[in-house]
Amino acid sequence: MIDARAGARTFLNFRYFRTFLTRQRRTLAFVGVLAAIAAPSAPVAQAASANGGPLDVRDIHVQSRHTFSYTCADGKTFKVSYLNAANGQSFALVPVEGRKLLLVGVVAASGVKYVGDHYAWWTKGPGGDLYDTMADPNSKPIVAGCATIMR
Repeated sequence: MIDARAGARTFLNFRYFRTFLTRQRRTLAFVGVLAAIAAPSAPVAQAASANGGPLDVRDIHVQSRHTFSYTCADGKTFKVSYLNAANGQSFALVPVEGRKLLLVGVVAASGVKYVGDHYAWWTKGPGGDLYDTMADPNSKPIVAGCATIMR
């Protein structure tokens, strides 16, 4: 005998898991593309980004780009650029330790979370926090209490 409620629950869990895996594969595929761009065999891509030119990643077509200024609890101010691709992916260019990192949007319980290297920029509404993902999970953010500067 088959329990219909258990079957529905299993289906929903499988559906969530399949969606999660699909997003993870997309993220890993994009990370692979970025690694290929950063490799020495791609001098044109390196030269363009080194000179402040547009970042060109084949097969990723940016539909929109928005830049917001943030001010944080410690008085630090910086700008973050958000890029939304035609394929549904989202990215954030976040300044970390004197360099701009391209972080990839991933599934989050609430808000929008962008990860890359060993950092996570997690936004909720007009606010955001920067985390070191290699630190203790209970540790405080590297930069906390950041809010969008409205003009």
